[in-house]
Amino acid sequence: MEKNVKVKRKLKTRHISMIAIGGAIGTGLFMSSGLAISQAGPGGALLAYVLIGAMVYFLMTGVGEMATYLPVSGSFATYGNRFVDPAFGFAVGWNYWLNGIITIAVDISTAALVMRYWFPHTSLLLWGLLFFALIFTLNAFSVKFYGESEFWFALIKVITIILFLIIGVLTIFGILGGEFIGTKNFTTGNAPFNGGFLAFLGIFLIAGFSFQGSESVGIMAGESATPEKSIPKAIKQVFWRILLFYILTILVIGLIIPYTSPALMGGSDITTSPFTLAFERAGLAFVASIMNAIILTSILSSGSSVLFAASRMLFSMGHDGAAGKIFQRTNRFGIPFVALIICFVATFAVYSLSFVSPNAYLWLVNASGLTGFIAWAGIAISHYRFRRAYVKQNKDLSLLKYKAPWFPIGSIIALALCLLVIIGQNYQSVLNFKWDEVLISYAALPIFIILYLSFKFKNKTHIIPLKDVDLTQNTDYQSEK
Repeated sequence: MEKNVKVKRKLKTRHISMIAIGGAIGTGLFMSSGLAISQAGPGGALLAYVLIGAMVYFLMTGVGEMATYLPVSGSFATYGNRFVDPAFGFAVGWNYWLNGIITIAVDISTAALVMRYWFPHTSLLLWGLLFFALIFTLNAFSVKFYGESEFWFALIKVITIILFLIIGVLTIFGILGGEFIGTKNFTTGNAPFNGGFLAFLGIFLIAGFSFQGSESVGIMAGESATPEKSIPKAIKQVFWRILLFYILTILVIGLIIPYTSPALMGGSDITTSPFTLAFERAGLAFVASIMNAIILTSILSSGSSVLFAASRMLFSMGHDGAAGKIFQRTNRFGIPFVALIICFVATFAVYSLSFVSPNAYLWLVNASGLTGFIAWAGIAISHYRFRRAYVKQNKDLSLLKYKAPWFPIGSIIALALCLLVIIGQNYQSVLNFKWDEVLISYAALPIFIILYLSFKFKNKTHIIPLKDVDLTQNTDYQSEK
C-alpha cells in the first residue's frame, strides 16, 4: 500500500480519553444550555439532559464494541458500509461530514460572538477568519501535536467546570456574601417544567447538540496506537464525566439564574454565556471575564476536534469509494491534507450564512442537531447489525475486546429516541405552518434520504444478509502503527 494513503497512529490512551471529553464540551454546554433552561424550565432541561445522556451511553458502548473490533479512521461510514448496506454507509458518512461542517461553523460563530463581550463594536467576520486560521493550524501538523494540544485544552475545560460548580454551590447557599438562593429559581413562574411536554420534547435537540462529539472516540480509534485498550477505557471514563459535568452544570445554572431571564439565550442577547452570567450574579465580575476567555478557548477546542473528525470521515469515504480518491492523500505528517482543506473551505461557506440572516445562528444549531441525531441513528443501526451478524456467523462473543452491555435493548432505545427527536424536533413550526422554518429544521432528513436512494439505485446495492456481512478485521487502508 502506498505511503500516501496511511494515517499514522500516534494518539495515546490519555489523548483519546481527554479529547473525547473535550470534543463534547463546547458550544452546547457553555452557550446553548441557557436556551434549554429558558424554553423548558430548569426541571425540563435537567430531565432532557439525563435522558439524552443515557442514550449517548448506549451509543458509545456500541461504538466502542465496533471500534475495538475494527479500528479505522472515519469509522461510521465504514461500519454502515460493511454491516448494513453500502448505500447506508455512503449516506451516513456524508451526513456525519455535513454535521461536522455545520458544527464547526456554529463554533466559529459562537467564538466570534464571545469576542463581543470585550470588543462590542468589532467585526465578527474578522474574528471568524482569525479563528478559522487557528483551528486549521492545530489540525495541519502531526496527529501527536494535535493530540497533545487538545489534551491540554480539554483539561482546561474540565478544571473550569469543576471550579464553576464549586463557586456555583457557594453562590446558591450565599456563602460568598450574597443572598441565599436555594431552590427559589426552581419554583419561579411555571418552573420547574415550563411549556409542558412539547417544550420538553423541543429541547431534546438542544441537549443532543450539547452531547455531540462524544461519538468521536470511534473516529479516533483509527488514530490510536492501542485501540483495544484506549477505546474501552475512554468510553468508561468519558460518559460518566460528561454526564456528571452536564447534569450538575444544568442544575447549578438553573438554581442561580431564573429561566425567565432573557439573557439565557431566550432573548436577543447571545453574546454571553450562562456561565458568565452566573459569575456576574455572584458579584464576581472579574471572574466572569476570565470565564469568558476560558469559554472562548473551549469553543475553539471543540471546533478543532470536530474538524479532526470531519477530515477523517472524508478520508475514510475516499477509501470506501464514497468520495474521490484524492481525499486519500496525506502530507508528510500523516494528515489527510486534501480532506482537511475541503473541510475548511466548506465550513467557511456555511459560516458565511451567519451574515445572511440574523436567525442564521439558531438555524445552524438546529441543522447541526438534526444531522447529529441522524448520525447517531446510523450508529445504533450499524451496531445492532454488527452484533446480530457476529452471532449469526457463530463467532464467540467472549473474543470481543469490548462487549456493549444492554444489547439489544440499548441499541433499540437509542434508535427510538433518535427517531423521536428527528421527527418531532420542530413541531411548533409544523403546527403553525411556518414552512420556511420547517425547511431549515428538517433539511438534513431529505438530504440523507436522497443520498441513500441515489447511491442505492446507481450501484444496485442491497441490505447485506447477516450471514454475508464482512467481519474480517483488516482493511486496505489500515493505519500505520
